[in-house]
Amino acid sequence: MEVKGKSKGILKRISGPVVTAVNFDAHMYDVVRVGDEQLMGEVIKIDGDNVIIQVYEATDGIRPGEPVENTGLSLAVELGPGLLTSIYDGIQRPLEVLMEKMGNFIERGVTAPGLDHEKKWEFEPLLKKGDLAKPGMVIGQVQETNIVTKIMVPPNFKGGKITDIKSGSFTVEEVVCVLDSGEDVTMMQKWPVRVPRPVMEKKNPDIPLITGQRILDGLFPIAKGGTAAIPGPFGSGKTVTQQALAKWSDAEIVVYIGCGERGNEMTEVLTEFPFLEDPKTGKPLMERTILIANTSNMPVAAREASVYTGITIAEYFRDMGYDVSLMADSTSRWAEAMREISSRLEEMPGEEGYPAYLSARLSEFYERAGRVDTLNGELGSITVIGAVSPPGGDFSEPVTQNTLRIVKCFWALDAKLSQRRHFPAINWLNSYSLYLDTLAPYYDENVSPEWNPIRAWAMEVLQKESELQEIVQLVGSDALPDEEQVTIEVARMLREVFLQQNAFDPVDTFCSMDKQFDIMKAIKKYAELAYSTQKAGFPIASIIAVKSKNELAQIKFIEDYKTELAKIFKDMEAEFAKIKEA
Repeated sequence: MEVKGKSKGILKRISGPVVTAVNFDAHMYDVVRVGDEQLMGEVIKIDGDNVIIQVYEATDGIRPGEPVENTGLSLAVELGPGLLTSIYDGIQRPLEVLMEKMGNFIERGVTAPGLDHEKKWEFEPLLKKGDLAKPGMVIGQVQETNIVTKIMVPPNFKGGKITDIKSGSFTVEEVVCVLDSGEDVTMMQKWPVRVPRPVMEKKNPDIPLITGQRILDGLFPIAKGGTAAIPGPFGSGKTVTQQALAKWSDAEIVVYIGCGERGNEMTEVLTEFPFLEDPKTGKPLMERTILIANTSNMPVAAREASVYTGITIAEYFRDMGYDVSLMADSTSRWAEAMREISSRLEEMPGEEGYPAYLSARLSEFYERAGRVDTLNGELGSITVIGAVSPPGGDFSEPVTQNTLRIVKCFWALDAKLSQRRHFPAINWLNSYSLYLDTLAPYYDENVSPEWNPIRAWAMEVLQKESELQEIVQLVGSDALPDEEQVTIEVARMLREVFLQQNAFDPVDTFCSMDKQFDIMKAIKKYAELAYSTQKAGFPIASIIAVKSKNELAQIKFIEDYKTELAKIFKDMEAEFAKIKEA
């Protein structure tokens, strides 16, 4: 693309990552090269003759008078074979390639393409000469890992009849298909990160994303194509929860954005993810994962771009018909980057110094989630799960509050629960899901018609326990009426047997929907026997002392649990019968 007018200018002013250039033509969001070192930047404001640029690298040492060159292109990512297993920075520079070039410390001004332009991939055409290839249509495929990467006509092409299509080994830049419109299709597409990729239609999110985590699937489910926020203070388990979701959720592709996280946390992700085993295939989880690593000591402008880079890559796989799970950890750091750039632009600050457009930017990001009919007629989805790191665990701060207005699923991590070693440390009283009504028919059909009533019963018991705890703390549980003592005991079982889950136990780390239903049903069975026995006037101490109910906690760690559960049911009925005989 040619740049009209003057493509070169000079630096006039430098303020951290925000610089001002003059004497050249530019459009909003054009990518430019700044200074003698050719640092990458992006136009974010045009004020008369002043072009204001956010630079994606540290600006130490550059000075006014150095040249600025406009590429005439907006910030775009390369999409094609080679994305899977890759680790990128916020502007899609492959970190492993950069490390080979210069070791552990990335020098300024160094760049590398997002995809390997030299590697050859085996292209298998799915259409033939004379077939009509519309925008977004799949024309062939590449067996990349255990995931098949589908090669599509770019959505911004006109499309047309195929005049030539090849099979064999090609690089991502070589033409594999020629259309009668004169357009050449390669295996690589370039797409601007701030522009959502087009779809045919957004569907109603009525299928759950099965995570295998009891508190999420059981009480606060998320739909495929839905949005969720995980806010929580330091050490409450955000990263472990997101890793469990990445490993166990029934999404086919995982995009993990480490946006402004501490270096040690990001190192943990980068060292652990490659060795996590995908339970579905037995192969490394990285074979269906893309990592975007942008630590807190990297320039803030690249942090702001990393979220858009991640969601654009996710949309590319969604367009193939895959279910994609996107983890953004954390959107608070992204918002802090926006705040810093906004202050350097001398914009009018909003609440707590965040820009006035904070809510709009968060909405733009989360709105790119969804379950959709793609241009090629497939059903694909992006489920966005954003971690929020409120300072001091204060959920009333602007990023958390604005996120809550947008997302439909709220998983509130609680530092007090993590201190009590209750994991996942998700507070069941503060959390909620607005997908319950749309997902109810799925559970009726695929789990049990009893699922929705039993879930509502469990939430009611937990709410009741919360009210009773105030009295218990004042006068002790013995002062409660017998019926409410039973409620306290049933709630304890729900917390310790159902809600607590060991992410490091090979069996308990994932719990199927059937097993979740059976565990909840077993607790309800005890509750029914306990209430009926208490109402018949039998002593509460004997009801609470029933030994067989304690065996339910071991069910979580048994793979083939049905026989053991049937035995517990039998023993429980026998114990209650014995109480009534006494």
